[in-house]
Amino acid sequence: QVHVVESGGGLVQAGGSLRLSCEASGSIFRINTMGWYRQAPGKQRELVAALSSGGDTNYADSVKGRFTISRDNAKNTVYLQMNSLKPEDTAVYYCNAQGLTGLMAYFGRWGQGTLVTVSS
Repeated sequence: QVHVVESGGGLVQAGGSLRLSCEASGSIFRINTMGWYRQAPGKQRELVAALSSGGDTNYADSVKGRFTISRDNAKNTVYLQMNSLKPEDTAVYYCNAQGLTGLMAYFGRWGQGTLVTVSS
């Protein structure tokens, strides 16, 4: 069993910053990619940022230059530093982890989500 848990959401004023954390735990042999997605009310879930085990990053155009994804491989944890937040960043942010379990089976897990609200 692999579990993914996010933390760090909250209410912030426009222009402010938040840092999200996501930890994967359980029977994990290797995590390949960890990423952050978000879903605003009435919209589809979209990729915000992803980071591979090799260090390759992928950002949504809307967050480039404002958000930074980083990772602590020893802790199976990924972070999302969000600066210069805008009201349109308001959404539930979900973490996704993909990799191999201790039994060498592929896994992909979502966290329960953490709400980020940016007030104008």
